[in-house]
Amino acid sequence: MYKIIYMKADYEPWWKFEGWESTIVSEHNFDTKEEYNSALNELLEDFRKRYEHEECREGKYYAFWSLDEREYCEACEDDIQIFHGIILEG
Repeated sequence: MYKIIYMKADYEPWWKFEGWESTIVSEHNFDTKEEYNSALNELLEDFRKRYEHEECREGKYYAFWSLDEREYCEACEDDIQIFHGIILEG
């Protein structure tokens, strides 16, 4: 089985800090590699159009962001970057 996880957080998906599962926006499971690759290519194409920046690590973690998408963090008393992460499993 193949899985694509989309998460949105104030850190890149490869960090997987404790409790990272609470940042999951959606999960999609695929029975075949063909379905998985098709969905992944469509998602990557969409994110590349929507976000200015992209980084990939280990071939299974993708982070997308735009510098203008920030949220205020009361604990740090500063604005923090928001990342849209894709995690590939399978």
